[in-house]
Amino acid sequence: MTALAITANGLRKSYGDKTVLDGVDLAVPEGTIFSLLGPNGAGKTTAVKILSTLISADGGQARVAGHDLTADAQCVRAAIGVTGQFSAVDGLITGEENMLLMADLHHLAKREGRQVAAELLERFDLTEAAKKPASTYSGGMKRRLDIAMTLVGDPRIIFLDEPTTGLDPRSRHNMWQIIRELVSDGVTVFLTTQYLEEADQLADRIAVLNDGRIAAEGTAEELKRLIPGGHVRLRFTDPAAYRSAASALGEASRDDEALALRIPSDGSQRELRALLDRLDTAGVEADELTVHTPDLDDVFFALTGDAGTPDQPKEAVR
Repeated sequence: MTALAITANGLRKSYGDKTVLDGVDLAVPEGTIFSLLGPNGAGKTTAVKILSTLISADGGQARVAGHDLTADAQCVRAAIGVTGQFSAVDGLITGEENMLLMADLHHLAKREGRQVAAELLERFDLTEAAKKPASTYSGGMKRRLDIAMTLVGDPRIIFLDEPTTGLDPRSRHNMWQIIRELVSDGVTVFLTTQYLEEADQLADRIAVLNDGRIAAEGTAEELKRLIPGGHVRLRFTDPAAYRSAASALGEASRDDEALALRIPSDGSQRELRALLDRLDTAGVEADELTVHTPDLDDVFFALTGDAGTPDQPKEAVR
């Protein structure tokens, strides 16, 4: 059994009469990327704040890095790093000074702090800009510096709350590579995002949060299979083969002009094997087979309705 970096059972949080988290359960295996996906105001940032000890839950239990969130909050803080959607970089000082400030906050010896800062600045391609004020950095550079600062304490779990908000596509892809490298080093990443492509590209597992509850959880492929509309398309060049296949697959939708058949399917290996077996039995072979499954956009809107759009800057407070 894979050890769990984060577990939560029945997390609840309200602000006045507004329930933000309404019984949230989570289980995040070590060394994986777990993405919490949801529309504006769904409670993603609130979940991060609770799990990183910044605020207290109203109910429920959680363990982070093996420590009880309430009883061992200081141990939790020692094991984690947090990068919020708004940069913690101080623009009035240089990138190197930001790093050394973090080293001081982690009580590193002066020589060790300088060594760690230099190594991280090099790792995140910030050495040339290290002596420049952080206010002169581009958005992507500030994000890289932000994560480098988070890594000064060598955390094994990192919370990334909307880490690519406001970045251009190139900077976003660079950030994805950084996140993948962190996980390859054994770090667990808890990622909140509204960018569906980001969750699809990065996450080992995705939970969709809506109205304070987990609406669905699984791998990207598992979530896509929850939504109707998946199908297999068979195309033929031989009209006789097309007619034979249509006869053998009575439930298929026909496109006589394109000599194509469309069969409802979740795209699983089991269903594809059964389909091919039926074609073999009929003595027919398709010239082209393509599998079409709903994407995360379909999943998101099916699960959240009109709660919000998935690719806009989101809740500033919650």
